[in-house]
Amino acid sequence: MKAAGLKRRVLLQGGSVALLLGVHQIARGASILAVRVWPAADYTRVTIESDARLNSQQLVVGSPPRLAVDIEGIDLNPELRELVGKIKPGDPYINGLRVGQNAPKVVRIVFDLKQAVVPQVFSLAPVAAYKHRLVLDLYPEQAVDPMEALIAERLRDAPKSTGGNGNGTSNGTAVATAPTAPPAPATPPGAAPVRPTTPAGDPLGDLIAQQSTRPGPSTVAPPVVAGNDRPTAPPVLVVPAPTAPPARPVAPPPPPVAVARGGATASRTDRIIIVALDPGHGGEDPGAIGPAGTREKDVVLQVAHRLRERINASNVNGSPMRAFLTRDADFFVPLGVRVQKARRVQADLFVSIHADAFTTPAARGASVFALSQSGASSSAARWLANKENDADKVGGVNVGNHEAQVQRALLDMSTTAQINDSLKLGGAMLGEIKGIGARLHKGQVEQAGFAVLKAPDIPSVLVETAFISNPEEEANLRRVDYQENLADALMRGIQRYFAQNPPLARSRQL
Repeated sequence: MKAAGLKRRVLLQGGSVALLLGVHQIARGASILAVRVWPAADYTRVTIESDARLNSQQLVVGSPPRLAVDIEGIDLNPELRELVGKIKPGDPYINGLRVGQNAPKVVRIVFDLKQAVVPQVFSLAPVAAYKHRLVLDLYPEQAVDPMEALIAERLRDAPKSTGGNGNGTSNGTAVATAPTAPPAPATPPGAAPVRPTTPAGDPLGDLIAQQSTRPGPSTVAPPVVAGNDRPTAPPVLVVPAPTAPPARPVAPPPPPVAVARGGATASRTDRIIIVALDPGHGGEDPGAIGPAGTREKDVVLQVAHRLRERINASNVNGSPMRAFLTRDADFFVPLGVRVQKARRVQADLFVSIHADAFTTPAARGASVFALSQSGASSSAARWLANKENDADKVGGVNVGNHEAQVQRALLDMSTTAQINDSLKLGGAMLGEIKGIGARLHKGQVEQAGFAVLKAPDIPSVLVETAFISNPEEEANLRRVDYQENLADALMRGIQRYFAQNPPLARSRQL
């Protein structure tokens, strides 16, 4: 009997300890580890990384445009305070933000927006170097049209053309500048902050005003206001005067181009040859990282910019060429969206640019890949394709988005003809890469099931420029002259392909 009683007491004590641990863990909640902001013309992404999954609620208000996000189960900490300073004036969507402890274990973030947005808020499970992530993607109400952007870029470049190739294209690249936020009004030294009156009919202002009047514990931290990390009065909104978002210009159609034919002058519109360049990874997804810390996403974007300059200054049998980048800055683009963008601008070619990595530094050499629907041409090709296809997991895709299913269906439509043309393009590029003295990992074009190569109607290749995990090749990728030579080789490969496979006639005109 004594033994049984002792056993019961031990079990009860153990249960009490377990219960106390559970209460402690629940009370502690999640800890914020890092915050990041990725502004881009397509959308702005805000990620909040934590050691446990976060729950949130959000409210969008249209006039003035704002977004309020309540994150539950956390306390305001220095990492969250850093979010205020990460909003830059050139962000296309966010004018500024405030963050404060709205209630015990509830942090509110209020985004002042430059235009109306359609937010997507979702959670990502731990993957690669990341813990749990809460992702806020702010998309414009009217999605950015890649064809419109390409036309606008061509029109911007046209007046600057020096006529180097006689077809109206520029020998440089246009640089898009994002609108800057208006400066905040200065507050006289020593003056107390003024609480502005809430505009009539402002549901977000009303909601926050109600929240701010609720009594809370004296230990609740006040909000952080942009440009001032010192505690201010109770957590209330300071609403700046609304600024109207800039109107998006609609590009007019370009005028006909006069072309001399046998002494006479005929009028026609350019048939533009479009090459889609796809710098791999970006934003939350750094890609492979070399021994010296070089990030794949950075070097491949640099190579893509250099190749774009060459394409924009070239022509095919008198028809001007134009490069279109699936990303032209440091932000993440899902694999399916990369393909979708290329098809939207009716690209004639698709070139995805990467920098390999392997588990040992001994691996080296450039490679070119085309799509395979019947299995990889080697175990290494299969391994690499699987790794690259995991980019969506690292970069972060809202799997609840219905478009994901549509894109998957699209990616299964690739044809044998597309693969055959891709092999020809890859062969031409591989020969030119070898010609600059670069070492080749394989002497022939390899094949594997890369998701990003599955445009059904565009010859598509993936170029692994080098093994960034090899110290010598990592050093090469950082050198300007190596990037220039590599861009030259890729350009010559594109020209060789078109010399043997003239682009098909299309109704598309820019």
